[in-house]
Amino acid sequence: MSKTKKKNELTFKEYTEGILNGDRSVLSQAITLVESTLPKHNDLAQEIINYCLPHTGKSIRIGITGIPGVGKSTFIETFGLYLTGEQKRTLAVLAIDPTSERSKGSIMGDKVRMEELSLDSHAYIRPSPTGGSLGGVAKSTRESILLCEAAGFNTIIIETVGVGQSEIAVDSMVDFFLLLLLAGAGDEIQGMKRGIMEMADAVAITKADGDNTGKAELAKKEFENAIHLFPSKEGGWTPEVTTCSSIENKGIKEIWDNIIKHRGLIEQSGVLERKRRDQARKWMHETILYGLEKSFYSNEDISKIVSELESEVTQGEKSPFTAAQELLNNYFKNFSK
Repeated sequence: MSKTKKKNELTFKEYTEGILNGDRSVLSQAITLVESTLPKHNDLAQEIINYCLPHTGKSIRIGITGIPGVGKSTFIETFGLYLTGEQKRTLAVLAIDPTSERSKGSIMGDKVRMEELSLDSHAYIRPSPTGGSLGGVAKSTRESILLCEAAGFNTIIIETVGVGQSEIAVDSMVDFFLLLLLAGAGDEIQGMKRGIMEMADAVAITKADGDNTGKAELAKKEFENAIHLFPSKEGGWTPEVTTCSSIENKGIKEIWDNIIKHRGLIEQSGVLERKRRDQARKWMHETILYGLEKSFYSNEDISKIVSELESEVTQGEKSPFTAAQELLNNYFKNFSK
């Protein structure tokens, strides 16, 4: 019993030395610490992150999203093996999934499907925490990026599982945002939210093999026409549309070449440095909002009356704005004493 306890409860020095030495086991324990909601774990996690901070920021951060059925896991595995193999890079794959409480851990299924990549000694796959609000998951993912960079990973992939708000969260974490789409899945352009299209630094039409090759090429032309309707991206970058096949390993090199070309442009123009600074500032403010929300709903006075006020609102006895103001007044009265 005592040995197990000692193994799980590492010291600050054991955490920091383990992370900087690239110890996967220690890295995983540190990320678990980051994901914990216990105040003592949070305090230690922040000390570890602050210590590791000088060793972060040197990776290429890539966000990958796509509609259900697009073959995201297969693509990430093929792309990841290309990076660790031909490009000799070290890769960490993180996931942001605010819906995992509902889907009961779909990310773990993705990890099983990426079996070959998960066994690669130059790759590290980390499932997102199950449950929790988007704010909490996003916060832990951002901190996990820093820990993975400190552990020596020079390429970070952030995979979105939810569709919608999670894309916005991921866009605020990465340098390059890749949108995967499937040809022949209906009216692609009308069906895709404009906001997600505008975020994309590149679009890849997946499963461009066999009978689907022609459809993929047609979809590529449609998206090339659509992208030109959007405003130019910062630094003068114009998103490119490509086709790829994870099964036949086609188009994978071209996607990486595109990412490297984008990297060179944003580094030379100063966009990368500016973007990272803006992201850090945004992370700070979003962490404040998450902390306030967490503090608000865990407040004893609030928990006693919130259900009653919810009932009054749903029955039309009180407006949502009045009820919200009552709750806020009740919460802030403790700070005015």
